[in-house]
Amino acid sequence: MKPINTIVFDLGGVLVDWNPDYVFKKVFSDPGELEWFYQNVCTADWNEEQDAGRTLEEATETLVKKFPDHEAHIRMYYDHWEEMLGGPIEKTVALLSHLKHKTDYRLYALTNWSAETFPIALGRYEFLHWFHGRLVSGEEKMRKPFKEIYELLIARFGIDPTTSVYVDDNYRNLVPAKELGFRVIHFQSPEQFKKELEALGVGFED
Repeated sequence: MKPINTIVFDLGGVLVDWNPDYVFKKVFSDPGELEWFYQNVCTADWNEEQDAGRTLEEATETLVKKFPDHEAHIRMYYDHWEEMLGGPIEKTVALLSHLKHKTDYRLYALTNWSAETFPIALGRYEFLHWFHGRLVSGEEKMRKPFKEIYELLIARFGIDPTTSVYVDDNYRNLVPAKELGFRVIHFQSPEQFKKELEALGVGFED
């Protein structure tokens, strides 16, 4: 196999801790009620439509019309979105820092993220500026795991998948990357991520 010269990072769950629980666990005292809310009202599928380019206003108003009894909680989702940012995943950020400042690897980001909320994270976290390029789904109006966004990443930045590794905490998002020729890592912890990078020949020496 060709040696790795490019590493593509997912962001949420790999470098940034984001979780709506940080808001809604303060609101719902009953875990069962919270789970029902996630499964039926502010669902993962609903959130992913914003990642694909739908505006926060349209998303909110559509849901309020469908679930008027839950209007207050629905509006809370984006009114309190910044509180869902738990901060950097520090050990992964340290790995990224080393790769950025101590090696010659090309570093890119491919993230499912709303175009309206991504600037908040970009202003808060300096390490999001360390990449040679990034692709934000909401800005492109396409998202993972659809293959077209991976193909856009390849074309826009001149990436050769056969010399690249892609890391994501969502296994579903690894499948199209692998089909396109990337070597892939299913992120579970910074320690496991580093170990798998080293197994692929990615060095962390100065």
